[in-house]
Amino acid sequence: MQTVLTPVSQSPVVRLHPADNVVIARSELRPGTEIPVEGITVRDLVPAGHKIATAAVALGEPVRRYNQVIGFATEAIAPGDHVHVQNLGMQDFARDYAFGADARPTDFVPEAERATFEGYVRPTGAVGTRNFIGVLTSVNCSATVARLIAQTAERELLHEFPGVDGVVALTHGTGCGMAGDGEGYAILQRTLWGYARNPNFAGVLMVGLGCEVNQIDFLLDAYGIKPGPHFQVMKIQDRGGTRQTVAAGVEAVRAMMADADKLRRTTVPASALVVGLQCGGSDGYSGITANPALGAASDLLVRQGGTPVLSETPEIFGAEHLLTRRALSREIGEKLVERVRWWEDYTARLGGEMNNNPSPGNKAGGLTTILEKSLGAVAKGGTSALVEVYRYAEPITAKGFVFMDTPGYDPCSVTGQVAGGCNLICFTTGRGSVSGFKPAPSLKLATNTPMYRRLEEDMDIDCGPVLTGEVDVKEMGERIFRLMLETASGKPTKSEALGFGDNEFVPWQIGAVM
Repeated sequence: MQTVLTPVSQSPVVRLHPADNVVIARSELRPGTEIPVEGITVRDLVPAGHKIATAAVALGEPVRRYNQVIGFATEAIAPGDHVHVQNLGMQDFARDYAFGADARPTDFVPEAERATFEGYVRPTGAVGTRNFIGVLTSVNCSATVARLIAQTAERELLHEFPGVDGVVALTHGTGCGMAGDGEGYAILQRTLWGYARNPNFAGVLMVGLGCEVNQIDFLLDAYGIKPGPHFQVMKIQDRGGTRQTVAAGVEAVRAMMADADKLRRTTVPASALVVGLQCGGSDGYSGITANPALGAASDLLVRQGGTPVLSETPEIFGAEHLLTRRALSREIGEKLVERVRWWEDYTARLGGEMNNNPSPGNKAGGLTTILEKSLGAVAKGGTSALVEVYRYAEPITAKGFVFMDTPGYDPCSVTGQVAGGCNLICFTTGRGSVSGFKPAPSLKLATNTPMYRRLEEDMDIDCGPVLTGEVDVKEMGERIFRLMLETASGKPTKSEALGFGDNEFVPWQIGAVM
């Protein structure tokens, strides 16, 4: 999407494309404020990040931002009107998927000139950015025991093994009271095994109760897994109860920690990075500052041979045509469209609709429809060709820009990405989302400077200078890419320093709870 940022010295608003019939307020604008560059006078109180009409829009006519349709007027709109939920709504309209029309070959950086970072090379050849030990659960019934194992190991053993980043218990609310086959069951097993092989784990212990639907033995059989020094399993019912399982679990973790402590970071190419692209608590500036800047960083990563992973299918709805146009083949583009159609059917069956998203916080920040939100969200994916589309928690094997089908709910979406192999997360936010996603470090990119200053302990980088014209999108993308490399080499993120990441493991639940 071509955007045109008007310099801040000339206007209190941002115009993103010459063909748009709305502009975006840089700060709160009061009635009577004149905007000479647009030839309009503000008619209503317009909060920062919200839209102002620059031309008359008749009832039922489209409103355009980024030179794309973001909704349709639900009443007549006059120049200078505040354009938001009171006068802008959704309706179906045709989108030209034009499979592959905008796909272009990647201009790869010559191998001798490629960037590097310091990472942990695992026996599989995958590269970790962190060196954790994980305690996973097959079912919610083993959650407390798993937490006790991890807490005891961190409290009593971590000081002995300074090369280990921590012991994390990743627990969840399902695993029983569910069908023992079908999509929901397959997703849970894919997610668990995906975490067990994520390269940010040096070792994993999986703890079950023993009688649950999601039997550990079934998982081992399904994936041909053989327990060994770095992947062990135990069941509470077989071990004699809570105390005995905790004691045995701590000893198993101790052995893994001893091996992990011997590992050292080595220099590896940036092509080893698999980066989950996320946005949460989005606002009217997300599609102007942080998201396109992350898109520029994503393009840099692709040129280095790495893999950025865009997700959140409900939050590309209405903008999926911008991705299908970049698909390397019609088959890849059709995979994405099929996932969008699945979501339309899924929400309809459950009595919802795709425009249930944006959230109240998104709307307070200036976003009105899912179309508007999606157009900004897609910007995180840059401009590189789309080389593959994955289902939730499937192993990511392709190099280059890819898409993974996930819900828009951030913890659930990131869980799928990490299960797929992401070793780093980049998370843009306008309202101020605070979270972390062990074992993957998560960088927080603030869309606006006031929020960054308010939540500076949680935010890793301020993308607000893009709005003021102090920094362009390209330069901000370069800053983000450099921070990716530093973080992958061990620099703690703000969320890591605060201790986030133990509670954001949320496998996607599909199907009846029985």
